[in-house]
Amino acid sequence: MSETQRLSHAYILAGPEEARRQRSLTLAKTMLCEGPADRRPCGLCRSCRKCARGVHPDLQLVTRRTDEKGKLKREIYVDQIRELVSSAWILPNDGERKVYIVADAGTMNPAAQNAFLKLLEEPPAFVSLLLECDSADQLLETVRSRCVLEHVRGEETEPSAEARERAERFLDLAAAEARVSMLSFTNGLGDLSGQELTELAQAARGLLADMLCGRLPDRKMPRTRLMALSRLMDKTEEYLRFNVSPKHVLGMLSVEAFEKE
Repeated sequence: MSETQRLSHAYILAGPEEARRQRSLTLAKTMLCEGPADRRPCGLCRSCRKCARGVHPDLQLVTRRTDEKGKLKREIYVDQIRELVSSAWILPNDGERKVYIVADAGTMNPAAQNAFLKLLEEPPAFVSLLLECDSADQLLETVRSRCVLEHVRGEETEPSAEARERAERFLDLAAAEARVSMLSFTNGLGDLSGQELTELAQAARGLLADMLCGRLPDRKMPRTRLMALSRLMDKTEEYLRFNVSPKHVLGMLSVEAFEKE
């Protein structure tokens, strides 16, 4: 199935600024592309070229306004979102869709976020919404629940010491078949954000890769078990990208860490 066929009407793109901007532009091009469905965005059609130049009439950018000195204001205000909501019901100019990118969506004040809810829940069939932010935790739960969440990565970085320590503990408990201790451990991580849990999964996958390559001791786990745990880390990240709650994912980890091939 192509990405075009899987597209949702609303996304939260959380991550480093440059990475999320590139991802939102790619999604917008995909949604507006006039090329073959299995090759979108094609980068060649009139729509893709207009998106690249920033002149597509059906691609709208909402961002913080500037003050009288030209400095960006701290927030996106409710009147800006009300203007977006009103314009969203106007039919597209060029094609079949309209796409709105809300840059720095994490700066929307609570009133602005609440003004967004009805459109996020029941948008016109021709409207797509892309919300960029540093972390999904900046947005109200009522906003998050109406969107597909993608954690967008920038350049690969070393996991934090805390993420690596949690990953080491998870793998130790999995290797020891310590089910009760694992449940206690995952319950203790219940306050982690989706991003923090993603970092734990990334750190664990890095450790597993080193174990599979012989760079680290294998904790007396067979290769098939190491590979199964690595796939579990992939599944963890996928669930978090699609807005599954961290507590649900932790419950999954506490059970599936002991499933064998």
